[in-house]
Amino acid sequence: MEDNQITIQPEESYKIIRNSVLTAQSKVYTVVNSAMVQAYWEIGQEIHKACGENDRAEYGKKLLQYLSEQLTKEFGKGFTVTNLKYMRQFYRAFPIRHTLCDELSWSHYRLLMRIEDEKARKFYLEESVKSG
Repeated sequence: MEDNQITIQPEESYKIIRNSVLTAQSKVYTVVNSAMVQAYWEIGQEIHKACGENDRAEYGKKLLQYLSEQLTKEFGKGFTVTNLKYMRQFYRAFPIRHTLCDELSWSHYRLLMRIEDEKARKFYLEESVKSG
């Protein structure tokens, strides 16, 4: 019986497999990043609802400190008082959840939040998405 199989070189197999792994890793990164951005938005929304605009009030300070301690205990670093303030600022800068873009990371949003003018912020958000 004749063998009609095409022989694939090991290097070709490696390249195909490597590409599959890289594609999967990229998809995982995108999904995780999007989920974390959504979670940070939700955290910011909850903090905003709980203590509003003023974190200098005694209640706001205590709440942020309490949340930081509890979240850090359970989930590890990343939930400092400063980061929780950033999450609240994120919610304020982007109060409409469906305007968030999956293509942008938390780092992108941290930079965009610094832009006070809403129209300019929207412009830079759209440009960031376009340019990848």
